[in-house]
Amino acid sequence: MFETLPGFRDFPPEQCAQRNHFFQVCRTIARAYDFKEFDAPILEPLDLYVEKSGQEIIGQLFHFEDKGERKVALRPEMTPSLARMVAAKAHSLPKPIKWFNLGEHFRYERPQKGRGRSFYQFNADLLGESDTRSDAELISLLVAILETLGLTQNDFRIRLSDRSTWIFFLDQLGVSKHARPAVLDAIDKSERRSPEDIEKSLDTAVPSRGKELLTEIREIKEIKDFTHLAKRIEKAGEDHLQLTQKWKQMMDLIDAHGIGSYVSIDLSIVRGLAYYTGFVYEAFEASGTGRALAGGGRYDHLLKKLSGNVDMPACGFAIGDMTLSDCLASKGLTPRYVMAPDLFLIAAEEQKKRGISLVSVARKGGFSTSYSLKKAGFGKQFKEAGKSGARYALILGEEEEKSGKIKIKDLRTSGEVSVLQTSLLSKLQELDSVGAINSSA
Repeated sequence: MFETLPGFRDFPPEQCAQRNHFFQVCRTIARAYDFKEFDAPILEPLDLYVEKSGQEIIGQLFHFEDKGERKVALRPEMTPSLARMVAAKAHSLPKPIKWFNLGEHFRYERPQKGRGRSFYQFNADLLGESDTRSDAELISLLVAILETLGLTQNDFRIRLSDRSTWIFFLDQLGVSKHARPAVLDAIDKSERRSPEDIEKSLDTAVPSRGKELLTEIREIKEIKDFTHLAKRIEKAGEDHLQLTQKWKQMMDLIDAHGIGSYVSIDLSIVRGLAYYTGFVYEAFEASGTGRALAGGGRYDHLLKKLSGNVDMPACGFAIGDMTLSDCLASKGLTPRYVMAPDLFLIAAEEQKKRGISLVSVARKGGFSTSYSLKKAGFGKQFKEAGKSGARYALILGEEEEKSGKIKIKDLRTSGEVSVLQTSLLSKLQELDSVGAINSSA
């Protein structure tokens, strides 16, 4: 007996319908924001990911050498593929570039709750525009998707930070450019590790200053609103006006999008990936428990790093399906789909051939239609129709065949009507808008 590999999932019909609901919501909302869907190969050159994330990424990948002796990997994320595609056509693509993708991704890591080795992810990216309006547009898209899935401001929060603000603060604190990545990494991990461990990390990055920097970082992380943030920026140095204006514009845009109740300033969010250059954000359950539901930010220099010759501002975010599914389930928001056909044909054996022809007509008209695939009397067929969950039964016997008619029976109300076989589709369309056949019909 074979089982699924560790960290991989089966999707039988009900679970597949729930996954597809997530896909449908993402696609519908993304298109409402005028984002265009794209896709890319699931297998890419290994060096594409190494160039973006360094050699350490190899241990997290499903990678191998193919028959052409090429080193390849199953994609762990979409951003490198996006950068490759955009760089190849950068001069011919109209700006801004607003693309989204829904696809399967793979990471070779220890499976745990909310994290598997195979997962689906929605990615939305906006390239070719450096204005803060782009960042706000993406945050608004993220909120709209989570809202449409049923989550409210009581369920999740967007925690907003800015890498350039942190760099500004660290410069004022005398942290060198060389030490900056290690300090930012320590800040990023500060909520998941003990203060003692963070102080050691800071002391390693900036010798003999770990305790001092930890105190300053704690004070900065306590900032939770624009007023206090602006004061801290002004206090930190003379070159503060542009940074303050950027934050002011962002908060005004968030209010303009009508999502202010979801977004809060939280400088503890840094995002561990070194390529982020501006605003960064993560969506968390309001309770503060569990993993992030989504995350993203601005990555203005990544395209040039991966392409070597195309420089373009960019920002984007991703929503993983596993953590989100757990969140929706915990709040009773997982949709339950009725896996049933619209119609079920019930026909005598002599009329089955004609009945299948009418089934074909109904299916071409957009009605999901089923029938018994074995010889069975009317009684057994009616039982099968009931078990199927179909709304209507199409009944075709000798009498109906002679008169050129077919009977439509509402399996909920027991109402029924007889119509000419040539009028079946138009009658079904009428019933689809009316919603029922009265029992006295």
